[in-house]
Amino acid sequence: MQVWIIALAIVAAGGLIALALGLRGRGAAQRDGMAHGIEQIAAAQAALAGRLSQVADAQVASHSRLNRTLEERLEGVSLRLGQSLSESAVKTAESLGELQQRLRIIDEAQKNITELSGQVVSLQDILANKQARGAFGEIQLHDLVAHALPASAYAFQAVLSNNRRADCLIRLPHPPGPIVVDAKFPLEAYHQLCAAEDDGARQRAARAFADAMLKHVKDIAERYIIAGETAESALLFLPSEAVYAELHARHPDVVQKSFRARVWIVSPTTMMATLNTIRAVLKDARMREQSHVILKEVGMLAGDIERLGKRVESLRGHFTQAERDIGDIEVSAGRIGRRAERMETVQLNDEDDALPAPAAREADPALI
Repeated sequence: MQVWIIALAIVAAGGLIALALGLRGRGAAQRDGMAHGIEQIAAAQAALAGRLSQVADAQVASHSRLNRTLEERLEGVSLRLGQSLSESAVKTAESLGELQQRLRIIDEAQKNITELSGQVVSLQDILANKQARGAFGEIQLHDLVAHALPASAYAFQAVLSNNRRADCLIRLPHPPGPIVVDAKFPLEAYHQLCAAEDDGARQRAARAFADAMLKHVKDIAERYIIAGETAESALLFLPSEAVYAELHARHPDVVQKSFRARVWIVSPTTMMATLNTIRAVLKDARMREQSHVILKEVGMLAGDIERLGKRVESLRGHFTQAERDIGDIEVSAGRIGRRAERMETVQLNDEDDALPAPAAREADPALI
């Protein structure tokens, strides 16, 4: 705005100079008229300069107000921006704190997952080894049997008369007699069945799985069912519910053949139910073994009851005698009361105060 004012002043000054130079070339006759015109122009120029000065002052004032307004607005914006940045910093710090906590939780979960992965790998190594897999099944079987039965009702790694070592021998009374539980299972065939990618591979793996199960059932029937020594049946313990479900869902012929061979296939769940039944059988057998003791105790109890009855009768006699004694006491008390009443009504005078003779008193039944 100030540049525009300066340019306007320069233009006005240039016009006056041009006008003065034009007038200089004219005649002297016109100088007086021109002088008057110059004076008017000078007055106009002075008025224009005054106006320009006013405009400049107004422009300066407006610029000052604009600067103050801008400064105030910039200050407000700076204040709001500072507050917003402060709030954002606080929220960011809180978010970072929560993020760090969640990252720590994630790190802990990652460590747990890593440990679990290691355990799964270890479990896979165990299940891949036949000897280790047998130990794994024996540990599960041991936990189930030890939890359900008393220690005298079972034995682990028991040696039979044919020099075969049974994983677990449950001592049942005759009949049926001790029953053997075998804890080994054909896991490789089941893994091949699960890993089959097409129908053909699955059919071959299914046949291999069924053959492995049947061979295992046959071995148990030949090794652990001994006439006169063990029960007429044995248990095949599968420590995997998945293998048990696959067997009953897709291989019912294997289950039927195991039934005919008197080898009962059980899972951890069905094994627990079987052990509960065995515990009830053992309890009933112990009760039958102790029946003579129970009868003796019952006889002694009957004698105690008889003696108790006699003592009750004796106590009842004591109560009857006490009741008679109390009745006699009441009669004596009544007589004493009546005697006291007669004594109160006796009139002592010279004529009628003679007491009855002792013989007469003895004869009077009211005085007794």
